[in-house]
Amino acid sequence: MSLQVLIDRDRCTSCGDCVLSVPEVFDLDDRDAKVILLDAQPDSSLLAALEQAVEDCPTDVIEIQQ
Repeated sequence: MSLQVLIDRDRCTSCGDCVLSVPEVFDLDDRDAKVILLDAQPDSSLLAALEQAVEDCPTDVIEIQQ
C-alpha cells in the first residue's frame, strides 16, 4: 500500500502534535515553526501513527491519501 501525506502549511498553528505522533514524517520549520514534511511518501507501517496525527491536529492541516 502506498501512502501520500499532504499538508496545508497556511493553516498550521504550530502546535507540534504531528511531530510528537510521527517524527519520521513531520518536523517544525525553524523559521516559522510551521509543519514541514520530512517524508511525503512514508512506509505504510506508519499508517496508524499518521492517522493519530490527523486526529490530533487542531486545524486539520494533514491529509493522508492511500
